Amino acid sequence: MSESTPDTKKRRGETEDLALETDLGWSIRMVSAAFRRVATESVAELPGGPRGYLVLVALASGEPPSQLALAKEISLDRTVMTYLLDDLEAHELISRRPDPRDRRARQVLITDTGRTRLKRVRHSLAAAEARLLVDLGAQDADQLRTLLSRVARTAQRDAVAPEEADC
Repeated sequence: MSESTPDTKKRRGETEDLALETDLGWSIRMVSAAFRRVATESVAELPGGPRGYLVLVALASGEPPSQLALAKEISLDRTVMTYLLDDLEAHELISRRPDPRDRRARQVLITDTGRTRLKRVRHSLAAAEARLLVDLGAQDADQLRTLLSRVARTAQRDAVAPEEADC
């Protein structure tokens, strides 16, 4: 029988901390990969797939942003954003117009067709999310979304801050 000393307790604690189940990186990687699989299938009908979906969600929730502001909000390179918006506009899911406050900028608006398609895709995505979150109750799933959103905002802020400092 082995004796429990502070050193053995410390080693055992270190070993437990190294378990995959407690590793944030492993958890994020597994959830991200699973979510990417189910989400990609759910949004495949949209031009740009997941990126197109994020654009429509961002547009559906408020004041029409400029193309540049939209690119920053969803963390997408502005050149890629232009091509994506071209595709979404060609499918009549969005429209662009000069910004009344700054004619050099263009506002992006979701169309009625875009709202209808977004609603259909969100329904499909909600079903996919439910399959992924099947082991969580409704309260735990809501809490997970809330906490992940807070972490995502921190990550976005940290990703944007160095870029803005260079300006």
